[in-house]
Amino acid sequence: MTAAVPPKFLSEIFPLTIPQPNLMGFRLSPEVDQEVGNRLSFHFSRQFPDIVVSWHDKSFWVLGKPNQQMPTQAAWKEALKNIQEEVEDFRNCYWSFQWVRQPSVTPYILAQLAVQVLRTDRPFSPVSVLSVNGIEVRREVDFWPETIELQEKFHSALTLTVQSRILFKGDLAEFYQNHPYRHEPGKLLIGLKVQDIEKGSFATITQLLGTIGELEEEDLERLIKNATGSVSKAALTNAPDDQPLVAVQFGKNKKPFHYAMAALRPAITPETASDFGVEYGQLLKATKIRNSERQELLFDYKKVAEKTLGSYGFKLADKCLNNVQYPDLFWQPPVPLPETLLLFGKKVEGVQSKILTGLKKGGVYRRHKDYQDSSRFVKIAALKLCGLKVDSFLNEVQKRLKEYGFESQVIDKKALSSNSVNGAEFRVEVEKAVNDLVTITPDIVLTFLPEEDRNTDRSDEGSFYHQIYSLLLNRRIASQVIYEDTLKDIESKYILNQVIPGILAKLGNIPFILAEPLEIAHYFIGLDISRASKEKSPGTLNACASIRLYGQQGEFHRYRLEGDLIEGEEIPQRLLERLLPSADLGGKTVLIYRDGRFCGQEVDNFLARAKAINAKFILVECRKSHIPRLYNLNQKVLAAPAPGLALRLSSREAVLVTTQVSENVGLARPLRLTVHEQGHPASIEDVVDATLKLTLLHHGALKTPRLPMPLYGSDRMAYLRLNGIYPSILEGDRQFWL
Repeated sequence: MTAAVPPKFLSEIFPLTIPQPNLMGFRLSPEVDQEVGNRLSFHFSRQFPDIVVSWHDKSFWVLGKPNQQMPTQAAWKEALKNIQEEVEDFRNCYWSFQWVRQPSVTPYILAQLAVQVLRTDRPFSPVSVLSVNGIEVRREVDFWPETIELQEKFHSALTLTVQSRILFKGDLAEFYQNHPYRHEPGKLLIGLKVQDIEKGSFATITQLLGTIGELEEEDLERLIKNATGSVSKAALTNAPDDQPLVAVQFGKNKKPFHYAMAALRPAITPETASDFGVEYGQLLKATKIRNSERQELLFDYKKVAEKTLGSYGFKLADKCLNNVQYPDLFWQPPVPLPETLLLFGKKVEGVQSKILTGLKKGGVYRRHKDYQDSSRFVKIAALKLCGLKVDSFLNEVQKRLKEYGFESQVIDKKALSSNSVNGAEFRVEVEKAVNDLVTITPDIVLTFLPEEDRNTDRSDEGSFYHQIYSLLLNRRIASQVIYEDTLKDIESKYILNQVIPGILAKLGNIPFILAEPLEIAHYFIGLDISRASKEKSPGTLNACASIRLYGQQGEFHRYRLEGDLIEGEEIPQRLLERLLPSADLGGKTVLIYRDGRFCGQEVDNFLARAKAINAKFILVECRKSHIPRLYNLNQKVLAAPAPGLALRLSSREAVLVTTQVSENVGLARPLRLTVHEQGHPASIEDVVDATLKLTLLHHGALKTPRLPMPLYGSDRMAYLRLNGIYPSILEGDRQFWL
């Protein structure tokens, strides 16, 4: 009998060494923050050929090619003087140099310098895979610095990955000149997402600054002088007098940057694709990268990176991190996820892959207090805004609820048609219909919507989905939406498999929990701030979306929404006191997930709260972007790994695959989990295991989500909150966001 071949796991991380780096370092006094440090690094690199400059932790680090003479101290001072003459907001700063006599850099700084080499030399060429109506879909390489802990020592590393981009092949000036709304530049341009052609960075147009011809000559000369790239300089120099000058904002950086249109290109989004005569679905399909193609591209890009980095003395490892060379770095759950035991009602246990069987045998794990009496009927109302007949489906809903232990009644049905009224009048009719249904106090309203309503939420009027959802949520009535095309194309039993557990959870029941408790903590909490741009003005308005409290077996206890909208990204101390009550958490160990990085004084605020209530807070950052992918290698061909595979980057950080998708959809994106060093200590393996199991408790779908349930849906909740859609009470025990 042939022995089973052990699985091979690969990553996109390549160890990186540089035996004798040609280094120097300095600080500026007074010290500069990260934003200024990164900008100055960019300008310093432009002042000197064949060197790169990177800022990290208050210091500037300089790497030159081997045997290259480093600039003198006088040359650096002259370079800073030149930069200050070029960049207006640096002109009134006074900085002096403090030289590092014996530069000794960390592995992360070396990895950062390697990335700066690739950013400066720009050796990678994109690969076009689709071109239609001036829009191109192409493959590009992305890269960033990493460190990996091997035998308790950190080493430099580099991630290389492939991604698809959708680009307008022309520039913003061409788009503007050929657009039918060019006579209304404010309406056309304000809020438009754009991309810097030279650097590739994405931004949003926040303001129109008049036309080029309206600028004073000295102002135009100043803009040209301050432009940071050759494309920007040329665009300003060659722009016609009647062309608008735009101000843009890059991501979280609130500083406005002024651009001529020819230096930008419009970003292609689901909302704007039709403006270019292209179906976004066609573009999206072309962005999917088959694993065989990804493998070839990674191989080619790795060779290019190796050659470019080699000129600075770096050596890129021949092979990426893999479980053959580094078996201790890769982790899999001891029990495969589909075999994880769940607990249903009547103490029935069942595996995760057979949730419906568990519900049929045991019913829900915990009935909401409103349904403790099993004779209590679930009152169902139906609202239909499409042409389909739904009586048969409603009967199937009732049968399936009964299988899981809940009797039900359809107490009212309403059908509306928009054929004879305009949009505004029909929205009034919809509002009246919902209000009529509310008066009979249903427990849940099933709404059947036309397919075209899916993509209308960003229109001026908004979708019927959110109109109805808001009206019902405000009255604390659960809702479930089914679209017309879903009912047409999918057999009803498969729809019910997804819908019915979600309906039960929205009514406050807990369909199932983990059969075994998670030992790492007593409670699990998800906290998030989600950002939304202010309409027609720079800056962002943020919402502290929610906390959700889960117990040791993943049982949902309750949510709390914050009524206050807050500026900035930091969760302030005053909110933590309301969000983390001592009555529940006092004296307990609590694992707190932060969607993204902890910001500002948040960690100090958390620790102060933990001390005040005698609790222990394990602080875990859960990030969704800039994550290296993990692979299986089957017969020398890349394949998607099963959910549960993790790569241990250090004793506090890991990459975790939580989902699986078919190859024609693409490759699942992992999560990056980081245990914050200032919080209560916890092993990264225990955090990975708990996170993985908390993805199994999504009661609104059989497919497990990417995020653990304490964080799942936080973006959606924040989006709803920012659009004025939230319950009339800010604390509750029903999972309305499913």
